[in-house]
Formats: sequence, structure tokens, C-alpha cells
Amino acid sequence: MSGTVSKVAYRPVGILLGMAAGMAAGAVFRQVWKFTAGDGEAPDPTDEDRGWGEILAAAALQGAIFSVVRAAVDRGGAVGVRRFTGRWPD
Repeated sequence: MSGTVSKVAYRPVGILLGMAAGMAAGAVFRQVWKFTAGDGEAPDPTDEDRGWGEILAAAALQGAIFSVVRAAVDRGGAVGVRRFTGRWPD
């Protein structure tokens, strides 16, 4: 199959995987935050009662988790498309 076909095949897969990655990353972040901070809710950036350190630590942790989950899901989707089409999506 041509590169165009693998791109077209990956597009809907990528969209669905992106949504799933976002939901999974959010769930992982909530669990990690609960475990590390001992607090049920991650701080909201506009929460007046939370300090800068806590707000920025939560944001950094959330960003790192989201990036790792998204990369793993994207990579898995590309591998799946290659298995299906015989070509790596460009």
C-alpha cells in the first residue's frame, strides 16, 4: 500500500487513540497525585489556598504523565497501522 493509504488509515486511529490517551493520562495523573500528595484532588491553578510550588509540581507531573501516555499510545497506533497496511504511517 502507498504512504497515502497508510496516512489515511492512521488518521481516524490517531484521533481515537488521542482521545483515549487523554482520558487514560487523566486517570493515571489522578491516581499518582492521590498517592504522592495524599490529597484527593489535584490543585487548581486559581485555588487561592494552594502555593506556587504545589501548583507547579502538579502541572509538571500532569504534563509528564500526559506526554508519556500519549507517546506510548501514538507509537502503538503506528505499529498497528503498519501491521494492517504493511507501511509505517508518515
